[in-house]
Order: sequence, then C-alpha cells, then structure tokens
Amino acid sequence: MRHNSRARLGVSLLLVAGALGLGAAPSTAADTPAALSAIPAPSAYALDAKVDRALGAATAGTYLDAKTGKLVVTVTTDQAEEQARATGATVRRVARSAAQLDAAMETLEAEAKITGTSWGIDPRTNKVAVEADSSVSARDMARLEAVAERLGGAVDIQRVPGEFRREVLGGGAIYGGGSRCSAAFNVTKGGARYFVTAGHCTNISANWSASSGGSVIGVREGSSFPTNDYGIVRYTDGSSPAGTVDLYNGSTRDITSAANAVVGQAIQKSGSTTKLTSGTVTAVNVTVNYGDGPVYNMVRTTACSAGGDSGGAHFAGSVALGIHSGSSGCSGTAGSAIHQPVTEALSAYGVTVY
Repeated sequence: MRHNSRARLGVSLLLVAGALGLGAAPSTAADTPAALSAIPAPSAYALDAKVDRALGAATAGTYLDAKTGKLVVTVTTDQAEEQARATGATVRRVARSAAQLDAAMETLEAEAKITGTSWGIDPRTNKVAVEADSSVSARDMARLEAVAERLGGAVDIQRVPGEFRREVLGGGAIYGGGSRCSAAFNVTKGGARYFVTAGHCTNISANWSASSGGSVIGVREGSSFPTNDYGIVRYTDGSSPAGTVDLYNGSTRDITSAANAVVGQAIQKSGSTTKLTSGTVTAVNVTVNYGDGPVYNMVRTTACSAGGDSGGAHFAGSVALGIHSGSSGCSGTAGSAIHQPVTEALSAYGVTVY
C-alpha cells in the first residue's frame, strides 16, 4: 500500500528552502540523539519502495523498528509473508489487512468527517490512529467514538490540544497575497529552477517575494489544495539557487534525493517561524479535515510547528520527505506536524530535487 502512505533559494536574497528566517522565532524542539539515531539508512528507503512494488496492498504497512533500525513489513497471510521475506525485510504477522484498515478509514470518511479530526494508519499498532483537536465538540466526539466502537478495535482515538490549521501567517519568509509561508525544496526541470511549497499557500497568490512588499522572485506554475497540499513556483529573477535546507545553526543540509517517510523514523522540519524542529513519523495515509476542506494521503509527525511554517521542508539527512501543511500546534516539544509527501508533488510537476 502506498504511503496511500536546498539553503538558498535566491543567491542575493538568502531565501532558504524551508525558510527565509526573517523574524523567525527560536526553535521549539531540540534535536536529540534518540531521534537522530532513528533516521533510516538510504537502503531502508530503497527497501521500503521495493516492498511497495512487490506486495502492494498485500502488506498492512511498514515501519522502522526503533531498536534495530530495520524495516518491518506487516502481513496477514502466508503468501504475503513469503513475498515480504523475499525482499529481505523483517516480517511481522498482524491481525488486520490493508483492506480492513482502508475500510475502517472509509467508514470514518463516510460517517465521522468532522472538522478538527485526522486519521491515518499506524502499522506499529495495526490500527487507524485518530486525533481529535480541541474544536471537536462533546457531541461530535461521542459520534466519533460510536463509529470507532462499531469498527471492532481497529481504531484508536486521542484528543490533542490546539486546533488543526493550515499554518499561514501574515508577515516574513516567502510572501504572497499579504501572507507568509515557507519554501520547501528547490527543484529543477529542463534546466529551469523552481521551489515547491504548500498548495494552500500558492492558492493565495501567483507572485512570490523574498520580503514583504519586495520584488517578485518567482511565479506560481501549479497549485493543488484541498485534497492535496502542494504547489510550485518558478524562479523568474534570474537566480541559480542551491539545493540545501537551512538548519538554523549557521549551517545547511544538502538535499540529494526524495523518498516517502516511514513510520517510526526521525524527521526534521525547517520552517520560517519555528526554525528547525525534530520529531518522529507516527502515521501514514493520513486524512486531515481542515475547516476549508480535507487533504488525503498525508503523513503525521511529532515535530513542532506554528503559523508561517506552511510549505516548509520535512527531511531526514539528505533525503527530502515532505512539504509542511499544518498541525494542531505544539505542547512543549511535542507537536502534530502534518506533511504532504514530496514524492507526489515531484511526480505531479515532473521535477527533481538536486
């Protein structure tokens, strides 16, 4: 089943992928050795893609074992187990198939599509993990719990603080239509340079600047929101930006490839408000019910984020993973940052990271 679940953008502008950093606040979450140790080796991403091609819906999902760092494939049948072992992955038998988990999410979609909720698959628990934010009323919570009850233990529900929001601000980083967002990754096609960001940002404006009221550096060439949350802006200022992400400590990280995130792995998020924060991937195939429409096949993480981080970079090492969409906020160092898988955006626009 699908996970179905670069620093300067402008040479003289110091616009960095994931953030400009103008007026940015201190990071709300520090990197920890435990989190960094869970970053997959490149071979793990390759193995995950191999499993996806070999098994498709015959696996109930994959995740990274926090203790061993190995990719674990969940299956429900002997045939699927044999196919999974042939890929070289670690295999675990579980109770619920991909079809059963998908059916549970379809029921939630049909009967409990409540603004302020999100749900996605957590292969580690072999369940659909549901989050309900503080805007969900007691009546709607009871409705959600009643639907979950009928699904026979396939669903876990958790209340989360704050409210799920698209994280756009009026103010600094990349500016368009009177709003501030962040850039994710610099990309290229046929020698032309672009950057990708959130679709709910590119929906706001066709023209984007590196400072509020500044000259235009790029023009929108594509935008998709809701349902998806990605957009693309072509540089029109003659710059030849590098392919790095700002780490907000005076250094940058070169981005050389892209992949789908794996549940259990560590990620980092670079955005123009909270700068560099870290977290763990907790669910894939996530549906988020924003007030102005749902987005599907997203990835949920525990990274902190805030308004203005929309469109920022989610990455691990040199691997691009996602485009920041939104969250329900951040409590201490624990957040609920949602990202749009970047591979989908790259495919949609025929571009590559560099």
